[in-house]
Amino acid sequence: MVRPSHRREMARQAVAERSVQITLACEAFKISETCYRYQPKNDEENALIERWLIRLTDQHTNWGFGLCFLYLRNQKKYRWNHKRVYRIYCELELNMRIHSKKRLRREKPEALSVPEEINQVWSMDFMHDQLSNSRCFRLLNVIDEFNREALGIEVDFSLPSERLIRTLERIIEWRGSPKVIRCDNGPENISHAVQQWAQNRSIRLEYIEPGKPQQNAYVELTCLVFSSHHHLETLAPLVDSFPHSDMNSSGVL
Repeated sequence: MVRPSHRREMARQAVAERSVQITLACEAFKISETCYRYQPKNDEENALIERWLIRLTDQHTNWGFGLCFLYLRNQKKYRWNHKRVYRIYCELELNMRIHSKKRLRREKPEALSVPEEINQVWSMDFMHDQLSNSRCFRLLNVIDEFNREALGIEVDFSLPSERLIRTLERIIEWRGSPKVIRCDNGPENISHAVQQWAQNRSIRLEYIEPGKPQQNAYVELTCLVFSSHHHLETLAPLVDSFPHSDMNSSGVL
């Protein structure tokens, strides 16, 4: 759709170059003779508006018409009508600017180190599910990263830091003490009791970065396999059949 201002220019060009009558040119380009003879006023002000709009959009590439107009009205105290400013804004085709897409910067994840012997690095992680009566229970999974051996699975309705320490002590009795235990930043793992226990045992706690479970991929994969539909359907009735007091005393499947 050609604007009336452009059709007026084409009509004037036809009259000047082709010696076409004004009436015939106006009929051909679908404009009135009043539009043809219209002389724009305040050309200097329009040029000033153009300069301001170009300057603002160059300095602030994310500004649209609204911010540009508010800046001119409130900061520079120009009383120009918003329709006039928007007409010039469109004539400059500033409303057709193409914004570049914001691309996410993806960092290459660090490769997981592979232990060279048993008890070099252990991994532990929690998972949870519901019983048939909708009551939640938790599981603590501990594996050795050297051979992906599952060292223990602790099950209970609650697994505080004291219970975590007791489980690790029971595993150490028959397996031996690890050099490093990798885990997430859960409240049980970062508790003062667990940190003090690890210091007394000369075990280094290696916490993964928040929101990056792939840094603890070995035990995450174990939890994923264990939490399959078949395994949890098999496990839930067994846990459901345990009295609560028995789970607090033993807690081992």
